[in-house]
Amino acid sequence: MKRTAILAVTIFLISLGNIFSQNTYEFLRVDNSARAGALGGSFITYFDDADIIFYNPAGMMLLDNSPISFSFTKHLLDINLASLAYSTEIEGLGRFGTAIQYINYGSFDRADEFGTRNGEFSAGEFAVLLGYAGTLDENFYYGANVKLIYSSIADESSSAAAVDLGLHYAIPSQQVNIALVALNLGTQLSSYIETREDLPIDVALGISKRLENLPVRLSLNFHELTEKRDNFGQRFKAFSAGVEFYLSKVFSLRFGYDNEKRSELKIGTTAGIAGFSAGVGINISTYRFDYGYSSLGLIGGLHRISVVTTL
Repeated sequence: MKRTAILAVTIFLISLGNIFSQNTYEFLRVDNSARAGALGGSFITYFDDADIIFYNPAGMMLLDNSPISFSFTKHLLDINLASLAYSTEIEGLGRFGTAIQYINYGSFDRADEFGTRNGEFSAGEFAVLLGYAGTLDENFYYGANVKLIYSSIADESSSAAAVDLGLHYAIPSQQVNIALVALNLGTQLSSYIETREDLPIDVALGISKRLENLPVRLSLNFHELTEKRDNFGQRFKAFSAGVEFYLSKVFSLRFGYDNEKRSELKIGTTAGIAGFSAGVGINISTYRFDYGYSSLGLIGGLHRISVVTTL
């Protein structure tokens, strides 16, 4: 088991190479799931939600039956996001998943070089995912997504192809889960301008634990581990933490914190409650309804809703 784990992690890290530069398609960083958003994005170790395909495809291997999730996010101004995720197991082959995420930036006035308005134009982006998860060893899982990304502004567009790679190790006796993931490893197929940009790669490491005598799960994720930082300690600046309280079979309460978002959203010396998030989950029959709120400090906040069920 130890050899398998060490070999898998080594291959995983070597495959990343050196990943530094400017990014495009930043909508891929936005949390789609209301549950994940309420937990501050600290979600890569979760294994009981169809939306895990967006965070760590390896986690799909622990899903039961064929879950499906629809999420909607009300962003600032007229910006809206939506996503749909589905996963099912094919006996003898493993578990497959598919998903789509979409962002609409709203409508804008079109004008010529003299400032004369001559109509409107819109802008939007979407990504289509196809994922697979399998077993490396006992309680040790791997997963990968292939994704196609498309962006458009008025009559112009760009596209890209990418993969997500993930590992998930579970320790059932201690109710501990550990995960390592690299998201958005890929390249532009076509660009708006001649210079191509890199995708928003996120290399993340996470751990979560369900407490033994309390109905609580704690999670901690470290994101953007390959980003350039001033010193080694700064590499762990982009962390998020979440806590989920299972108050009953019907009701769950969630809180989260994103350290880098709080730092980025500080205006002067004031950040308000930027970086903090909260939400609830309600189970009714075979459906789960989730709501999540994420604060952007003085500029507002994001509202998310998700509906999850099993087909």
